[in-house]
This record gives sequence, C-alpha cells and structure tokens, in this order.
Amino acid sequence: MQRKHLLTPVLTLGACALLALSVQAADPTGTWTWTAPGRGGAEGRKTTLKLKVEDGKLTGTIATAPAREGATPREIAISDGKVSGDEISFTVTRRVGGNEMVQKYTGTVSGDTIKGKIEFQTRDGQTRTRDWEAKREK
Repeated sequence: MQRKHLLTPVLTLGACALLALSVQAADPTGTWTWTAPGRGGAEGRKTTLKLKVEDGKLTGTIATAPAREGATPREIAISDGKVSGDEISFTVTRRVGGNEMVQKYTGTVSGDTIKGKIEFQTRDGQTRTRDWEAKREK
C-alpha cells in the first residue's frame, strides 16, 4: 500500500513534466526570410521579418525589397504580436499613397520554418488570404 502512495506522486510529476514540455512555446526569435512571387512573371520580392519575444509578447519589424532598383527596404514595426505554443500572429500596417493597408499574419513555427496565412483586403474591399513560408536565417 505504501508503494502505491509513493508511486502516485511520482507518476503525477512525470505526467506534468511531459505536459509542460508539450505546451512549451516555440521560440520565433530571429531573422526570417521568404520571397513572394512577382506579378505577371516579374522577379519575386524578398521579405525579411525580424522577431523577438519579450515578456511573452511578440515584437519585431518587417521589410520587403522595394519594387524600384536601388531603393532601400523600409522596416515597419509589427503590432498585436502574440505567441501561443507554436502559433504566432501579428499585424502589419503599411501606408501607401495616402491609403492604409493592413495585413494579418498567422503562422506555425516548426524548427527553422514558419508556415502560415496572410489575410488582407483588396482595393474593392474583398478579404483575401495568401500562404507564406519563411526560413530562419542562420
């Protein structure tokens, strides 16, 4: 009977440790890049995403290679960054020609890859999504 009473707490602690490992948040901290296909067969545009987790909050910047040759990519701060397990989400707001364009990113971190969706509204007000897949730079 005493063995049973001793074994129960040990098994409980072991189960709790395994559960804690399985829900441990992925670490998206780092520099991530991907290339989006260009329009009409044009060369793709490279996007660089720099992420950092501070006090459980996801922060960072995003920059897309400009369409014009020789122009410097402009870094834009992400907002509403969240990390939950291996899931991340954040919002990017760009201002283009007096208009505001909002993109909502969601993704799953797996090792050195993030796969997810970008949700945005088109000029005619339609909501669209696009896949994105980024690789962590070493």
